[in-house]
Amino acid sequence: MQNDSQIIIRPLIGEKATRYVETERKYVFQVDKRANKLDIKRAVQKKFNVEVAKVGVMNYKGKKKNTSVRSSGKVLRTSGFRSSWKKAIVTLKEGFSIDLMSGGPE
Repeated sequence: MQNDSQIIIRPLIGEKATRYVETERKYVFQVDKRANKLDIKRAVQKKFNVEVAKVGVMNYKGKKKNTSVRSSGKVLRTSGFRSSWKKAIVTLKEGFSIDLMSGGPE
C-alpha cells in the first residue's frame, strides 16, 4: 500500500481498549482507511517489533453534524460531515506486548 509509518495513525486508549490489553493481549489503533489487514499486520510488527496473531478491522462512517456560526450579528446555520475512519484491533502472540506510553515493545 504505502509507507508502513503512515498506516498506523494513533493508538486508541479508552476503557474497553485498556481492558483488551490487560486480559486478551489486544491493542486498538486508528489506521489509514485504505489499509488492509496484511498492511496493518506488517506495520505493527515493524514499528513495535512484535509478532501479530490476528487483525480485525472496523470501518466507521462519518456522522452528519449541524453547527451555528455567528457572523456580523447574524446566526448562520450550516451542516457538514465528520471524517470516516477505520479502527483495527490487533491480537499479539503469547509472550509479546506493547508499551503504548513509550511507543515501543515492553
